[in-house]
Amino acid sequence: MNRPCRATAGTVLCALLFVGCGSSAPPASIEALQPPFGSSLYSGPEPRPGPPILYAPPPRAPQLENTGIWRAPPILISGASAYRDGEFLYQDFLFDDHGANAALENVVDLAAGLDAVADDVFSRRGGSYRYPLDPVYANNAADLVEFRVRALDTATAFRVTLNTLLDPDRVALTLALGDSAAPRALPRGANVVVPARWALTVFERQAELVDLDTGAVLANDLPVEVDLERAQIHWRVPRSVWDPGRERIAMALGVGLWNTTTKAYLLPGAVANETSPGGALGLSGPPAAFFNVAFRYDEPGTELLPTLFTDLVLNTAWWRNKRQGAALAAGDISEFRATVDFGRLRDGIDDDMPNQPGGTPTVGAINRIFASRFTHAPGVNPDNDCGTAEGCLGRFGGQLQPYALYVPDRAPPEGGFGFTLLLHSLAANYNQYHGTRHQRQLGERGRGYLVATPAGRGPDGWYVETAEADAFEVWNDVARHYPLNPDYAATTGVSMGGYGSYRLATRYPDLFARIHTIVGPPAVGIWVPPLQPSPGPQSNTFESLASLRHVPTLIWVATTDELVPYPGPLTLAQELDRLGYRYRFESYAPAEHLTFSFNDEYQPGADFLGDRAVVRNPAHISYVVNPRMDFADVGMIADHVYWLSALVTRDGEPGSIDAVSEGFGASDTQVLPTQFGAGLLTGGILSGIAYLSQSRDWGDASAATVADRLRLVLRNIASLTVHPERARLSCKAELEVDSDGPVEIRFAGCGRVERY
Repeated sequence: MNRPCRATAGTVLCALLFVGCGSSAPPASIEALQPPFGSSLYSGPEPRPGPPILYAPPPRAPQLENTGIWRAPPILISGASAYRDGEFLYQDFLFDDHGANAALENVVDLAAGLDAVADDVFSRRGGSYRYPLDPVYANNAADLVEFRVRALDTATAFRVTLNTLLDPDRVALTLALGDSAAPRALPRGANVVVPARWALTVFERQAELVDLDTGAVLANDLPVEVDLERAQIHWRVPRSVWDPGRERIAMALGVGLWNTTTKAYLLPGAVANETSPGGALGLSGPPAAFFNVAFRYDEPGTELLPTLFTDLVLNTAWWRNKRQGAALAAGDISEFRATVDFGRLRDGIDDDMPNQPGGTPTVGAINRIFASRFTHAPGVNPDNDCGTAEGCLGRFGGQLQPYALYVPDRAPPEGGFGFTLLLHSLAANYNQYHGTRHQRQLGERGRGYLVATPAGRGPDGWYVETAEADAFEVWNDVARHYPLNPDYAATTGVSMGGYGSYRLATRYPDLFARIHTIVGPPAVGIWVPPLQPSPGPQSNTFESLASLRHVPTLIWVATTDELVPYPGPLTLAQELDRLGYRYRFESYAPAEHLTFSFNDEYQPGADFLGDRAVVRNPAHISYVVNPRMDFADVGMIADHVYWLSALVTRDGEPGSIDAVSEGFGASDTQVLPTQFGAGLLTGGILSGIAYLSQSRDWGDASAATVADRLRLVLRNIASLTVHPERARLSCKAELEVDSDGPVEIRFAGCGRVERY
């Protein structure tokens, strides 16, 4: 069911387009937006495929803005550094502020079966720290987004951007400068060592510089500016106090919480309470104060090991902070340092150091950051569980959102790379596929494909409401930064990601050439026909399969799947067969829900998706309009397809359209008989997985007489608009209408309205 909008139409549109709504007035409607990215997104005649936010300009993002002396554009690739416009920049990972990894704490969590643990069992945290319960910390107060340095004539300027900053007096940071023969303890109770000559601690809007050789305080009243709107902290160190000259200076940076009473870092205990952090149970020594550490250039991604429990449950690399968690548990962050060349800064030399250690990666598996137009709360909100079809705000409510991207290691082909959405599973995060064969095989196929995995606002969004919008905002961001060919796009995913692929493809079939689902349920939750899906009967994509007429589908299922009962996807496949659509249904045995993820071999799926082009203007359209899956508050309304738009049902329930334009001079292709077969999936960790297959294909199309005629079969459709140019019809085309009730038919640009 469509969740009612949570604000007035004006404020919804304002939030949708401009996030915060400054002085600029929004356009009259989101449909008025024009695609700003040239050929990276569809730019042909109306209607444009997909929701309008796919084509929207970027929203205002205060945390990415520069003021005063700062000029360099942000990197927006996590774990990367660059020299730009006279500044040194480091971009950190989002939502990786988990502190030290206390193994005992994680084991206790796992054994307790806590909801939070169950929800992220395939996206385990790389550290065990928990924030105080006071909402001012928003479970995210020490999450570093970016660090900058700039050399001025009379001072050295620094800037830190945080993900969430509600009370600057509750957070502190220490910047270690220079080198030493052995690691040294950082001041103010940080409980961390690192090789350094000086330590600069920023707290309560002041900065204190300490000489670690002598212990002398060189300055304790350096002014600090806080920009709450941009979540930025600025400070300068006069060259009369500390002068780096043109030297290469080693730096390390940690961010933690501050105790305004003791004037020291706030250290975690065993259990978090209203004012104190927790999660330190089982640490061998005093807990490190830092929740987040900078300059982590070599954090591992997902690691596939020959033990399911070790790989999928205890793997703590999902948030790219596994080494951070281990280093903080040891109280030594020596491995996380950057060397800043002040000669380069003073000379204004630009260098992204592409694909070099410490530089900015341009190919392979990377993590990117983008600014969303949807914000419902700062920080991390564990109570915002999703998991139903009623809607999803998601845990991660801030404006800055992460996603994973695979970039092929080759030059873009003429016209740009193709694009593939690789949607993550339930209880997983955007790094589920980071560095896996799955990601790489999809990316390196054919012309080369940019493979994006959105965060989906959390582990359980089911690509509903804000989680669905997140997928299109990610697509929008990829198109803004890389050359895409919009004619080559596909979607795929495992488990919940498989459902997401069914959902997006049935709602927006004119965006995708093909889809591949892996142990994907047809509906949110469990569906065992003939029972209704639980918990979301309105989420069942089985009701919308007619929309996939031009989107061939590959379905991999496990016959003994404990989470996605076999009868559900089997019933879906039989319906595709009944419709006479192109599909391939492969039943694997012995296999259960995690077998494919563990095996990590998807080359047959990548070959199936291949280099197929999206069908844009078919002669025959079948489409199910399902307002129960729409969410107007985030612009997720599927009311147009191919050369039809403004599709409205009479009662808010699903309706169907079957439209044939004789202007193409083509008839339906021949539907070939159903085929049955068997095979063996090889090449993965397992020696092989056997399967039985059922499939159907089409033969050759035959020509037909061209006529200026449109035939419509409509069920529960109140109104629709035909775009005659794309349908190869004239404004005076003959209409043949079979409708089960009153309907209004408009011809775009013709001034023609017919009522039946």
